Amino acid sequence: MTERSQVRRVPKRAAYDAATIHAILDAAFLAHVGFVVEGQPFVIPTLYGRRDDKLYLHGSSVSRMLRESGKGIPLCITVTLVDALVLARSAFHHSMNYRSVVAFGNARLVDDAEQKNEALRLISDHLLAGRWDEVRPPTAQELKATAVLEFTIEEASAKTRSGFPVDDEEDYALPVWAGILPLPVIPQAPIADPQLPADIAVSASITDRSSR
Repeated sequence: MTERSQVRRVPKRAAYDAATIHAILDAAFLAHVGFVVEGQPFVIPTLYGRRDDKLYLHGSSVSRMLRESGKGIPLCITVTLVDALVLARSAFHHSMNYRSVVAFGNARLVDDAEQKNEALRLISDHLLAGRWDEVRPPTAQELKATAVLEFTIEEASAKTRSGFPVDDEEDYALPVWAGILPLPVIPQAPIADPQLPADIAVSASITDRSSR
């Protein structure tokens, strides 16, 4: 924890240990990358994969985010999971149950083809474990058209909320329903591409994800 990563608002909800931070990163798959270029701030959503204290991001080789971030400029990466709406008896005390991570560090472009291929596999398997082995791997031309960024987490904080609303004592007597509305991310039944032959079964990586 440093001045930069310290949680100041409701600090009792904060955690700084690697296990908590890694668990949240592994449960999510969408990150928002914040950076500044020529004095202008940008925040870009992107998928990612994790290995140890490194996150791997990918995109087009002409992406401004990846091109600029690969120069080693400081980045701030945030990940958030919303678990439930917290519905109180007053408008003021409505909230949400969530798990979030804010990570700071620098990044580098991955140029080596073998390392780039491995990073792309990490990202793919983070979304659907085992999917990489079911599909055609990238060609040399596709790898050339793809930029991969390796972001090293130098410092980070997690912040979470769980539980029921905390109302003012006098509001507990109000005839207003209060509680939580869970918002789980639940995969639906897969929908086949119209051009897919009818005799091709749903891949194991998809059935495994759908059955969680």
